[in-house]
Amino acid sequence: MEKEAKIYVAGHRGMVGSAIVRELQRQGYTNILTRTHAELDLTDQKAVNEFFEQEKPDYVFLAAAKVGGIVANSEAPADFMWINMTLEMNVINAAWKNGVRKLQFLGSSCIYPRLAPQPMPESCLLTSSLEQTNEAYALAKISGLKYCEYLNRQYGTDFISVMPTNLYGPNDNYHPTHSHVLPALIRRFHEAKESGAESVTCWGDGSPLREFLYVDDLANLCVFLMNNYSGNETVNAGTGKELSIKELTETVAKVVGYEGKIEWDTTRPNGTPRKLLDVSKATALGWTYSTELEEGIRLSYADFLSSPMRAER
Repeated sequence: MEKEAKIYVAGHRGMVGSAIVRELQRQGYTNILTRTHAELDLTDQKAVNEFFEQEKPDYVFLAAAKVGGIVANSEAPADFMWINMTLEMNVINAAWKNGVRKLQFLGSSCIYPRLAPQPMPESCLLTSSLEQTNEAYALAKISGLKYCEYLNRQYGTDFISVMPTNLYGPNDNYHPTHSHVLPALIRRFHEAKESGAESVTCWGDGSPLREFLYVDDLANLCVFLMNNYSGNETVNAGTGKELSIKELTETVAKVVGYEGKIEWDTTRPNGTPRKLLDVSKATALGWTYSTELEEGIRLSYADFLSSPMRAER
């Protein structure tokens, strides 16, 4: 991408989109195009088409999405499917119709089967059943990456897809029930420390294995791939390292400074037993992550403490 090229970042206020904007600015890109939801509703096809016709961006990072943890996905699967599928189809289609030179679609590792081989290679997509707790979101993301693939095949576009593992970092959502596991733990342990609670109860039994990538590392990979990768197959974004949810909770408690007891509610779901991405493709392209988990959690906790309004979402 040329430094002066017009680059549209869809979802620039979210955790991923804001990190991509920071990374673009850090690397000297000067013509970054953004719109808030109030300025442009991406589920409105007419508005999206008019925006692309008027602005004619050269490159697009599609980071906009409706996201949430197990509870949010379980409570509103229809909303997760419709909103995500509608906004991504609108943006990808408008990008194709208006001659965008390259588009990058951001998905999620939940697109892979519940019992996929571990670590999960890009090639295991659609080989068996999805995890039921986030199936609607996964199906929407699969549709987006497949639409990019089909446009490439049929019309010769250069639309690529990136599938991140579990993300965390600045501008995360710390909602007590609708957030992902790591930011939810940060909030719960912080509140437990502040209130002097003797114990914190976490869902499941702590056995599931998870991988976590600091969002600024993802943003660095996203810009790297826009400059160095073209192809129909998605690229996994992760660290290649995993730990149990139990180990994660202990690390978060340590960083936050909570010294009480951690208990487990085994009547609650664990979710997918293991989710580790095969990151050999990104590694072969010349990229690797730089932020270790405990340091990333420290940075995230500092962000949580400095952003009280974000903590209330």
